[in-house]
Amino acid sequence: MPEKIDSYRDLVVWQQAMDLAVAVYEMKRTWPRDELFGLTSQARRAATSVPANIAEGYGRENVGSYQQFLRIAQGSLKELETHLLIAQRIGIASREGIAPC
Repeated sequence: MPEKIDSYRDLVVWQQAMDLAVAVYEMKRTWPRDELFGLTSQARRAATSVPANIAEGYGRENVGSYQQFLRIAQGSLKELETHLLIAQRIGIASREGIAPC
């Protein structure tokens, strides 16, 4: 039987999204400083957008709004994936380095 959900913090997807955001922040520490306002900033914003949108949607207490915020979170995941693939292509991230993300 699943545990009771009292808060967005109880959602496994939110917990995993938080872990992903932290992993992205940690990975970005190894990127060149000249990317601070480029890919680094964009990837961080996309990564933090995922759990933020899950939480905001949960707080709306309306199924339609919640679903829309989940779609936005899914879009942020695709955005993050694209930033990481660009970083790999330009040589500032390895395939192994982005694989867990």
